[in-house]
Amino acid sequence: MTTHINQRPTAIRRVLPFVFRHWLHQPVGASVVAGGLLGATVADLFMPVFSGHLVDAMTAGASDPAARRAAFMAFGAIVALGLVSMILRLIGLQAIVPFTLRIMSDVARDAFVRVQRFSTDWHANSFAGSTVRKITRGMWALDLLNDTILMALLPSLAVLLGSMILLGLHWPSLGLVIAVGALIYIPMIVIFTTRYIAPAARVSNAWDTKVGGTLADALTCNAVVKSFGAEAREDARLARVISRWRRRVRRSWLRYNYTSTAQLAVLLCLRGSVIGGALLLWMAGRASPGDVTYVLTSYYIIHAYLRDVGMHINNLQRSVNDMEELVAIHDETIGIADVAGALPIDVRGGRIVFEDVTFHYGGHRTPLYDGLSVDIGAGERVGLVGRSGSGKTTFVKLVQRLYDVSGGRILIDGQDIAEVTQHSLRSQIAIVQQDPILFHRSLAENIAYGRPGASMAAIEQAARLANAHEFILRAKRLRHASRRTWRQALRGRAAARGAGARVSGRRAGIDPGRGDIQPRLGVGGADPAGDGTADEGTHLDRDRAPAVDGARPRPHPGV
Repeated sequence: MTTHINQRPTAIRRVLPFVFRHWLHQPVGASVVAGGLLGATVADLFMPVFSGHLVDAMTAGASDPAARRAAFMAFGAIVALGLVSMILRLIGLQAIVPFTLRIMSDVARDAFVRVQRFSTDWHANSFAGSTVRKITRGMWALDLLNDTILMALLPSLAVLLGSMILLGLHWPSLGLVIAVGALIYIPMIVIFTTRYIAPAARVSNAWDTKVGGTLADALTCNAVVKSFGAEAREDARLARVISRWRRRVRRSWLRYNYTSTAQLAVLLCLRGSVIGGALLLWMAGRASPGDVTYVLTSYYIIHAYLRDVGMHINNLQRSVNDMEELVAIHDETIGIADVAGALPIDVRGGRIVFEDVTFHYGGHRTPLYDGLSVDIGAGERVGLVGRSGSGKTTFVKLVQRLYDVSGGRILIDGQDIAEVTQHSLRSQIAIVQQDPILFHRSLAENIAYGRPGASMAAIEQAARLANAHEFILRAKRLRHASRRTWRQALRGRAAARGAGARVSGRRAGIDPGRGDIQPRLGVGGADPAGDGTADEGTHLDRDRAPAVDGARPRPHPGV
């Protein structure tokens, strides 16, 4: 899948509003986190003030009672501020844990919900491994982004602004020096991060996703790789992708190094200006040793925060880049959506009617179906026979409404499937895949996938209907038998039996209390009975009962 990186809007303009919307879902939590951490920062702001008072009191001499009293008061204030800072910071840190975890959970769940409902075309053109990587990487990037903004950037900016104000009240010239330095330093970091580092980081992230997709693609299709003896070819393919990924990541990392060096150079100039200014004030008799201590302590706090501001902005941009693809998933349009006011379908007979249906895949000018009309009666078995690519599988996908028709309509028992809910429609259709797709779950869960909560007796009944019970008996316990056990048991035509067992469980309408069987609409490309008589084409039937007398396969133009 091609990623048009240069055509994307600025990542930060997409990601930050997305994150802030999730903050608004927890206003109390966000307030507690911000209040606790900012309160702790304000307490730290006044530490240099009382440190200067302590030095001045000590300079006056221990024999002076007033000096001793002032020293103890300064000492008590320092301890009290430290205690307040510790308690408030703990409150903020404790609150940010559930706050961030809830947002991470919501974002991952929402992304999964959307991906599950994206169109068939979207899934056909997207690597599953890449999609998983986008979601998981975005989740953890959200953790870093929350920490960076709430635990780092906001307190850093508060300290910077507060220290400039306090210093400016005592010595306007030093306050001006700090203000000018900050006004040079912060915009420089923002420009470097957004214009210099971010583009390289975005490209490296795209190649990181491509590495995951390449790995998942080869491992998922390992049976094909082995059948063609193509292990070395896949090794070489991955090596090419990793080589390009390494070059992109190297460029990104080097840009971080260059930016860090520039930050340190600006901080060195600022340090010399502030300390030199304090010395000049002392030499002119305008500053006591306590004042110089206050200036130096304040500067080192500012220096630490300014240095960290650069790192925090870098972390912010990195987390934004890592979240960009996750946010894109949330912005992606769901291909097939229920119409407003859609109702559940009511299938009573199972009659399928195509009325003058026209359909073509996106990007294709020539329609696959052009005015196709088909009427399949309830209980009728119909075979669709045709060359590869003639539309047999598409016919089934249209019945499921995996695609919307370009013209005409499809009716089931007189109900337009475009006007009913997709869930109710697909819950009435049982599909027998020619190649069984198994979840990494127990045999029981796989068989009962269409009827969650089915009893073990009902699951075993479904397996017997599909002639799959014999290999299930070889498993120690059906409930805990693994997908691997099923895979080992499914060889050749037995694969259809496993798929048929799942379909029997789905279309049988298994009731956990009764374990009885209710008819459902069946659609498939293999024989669920697993008796080796699977149709060569696609077939549809209502309840797997014997074919209606006189019913014959009815091929149609273009099918």
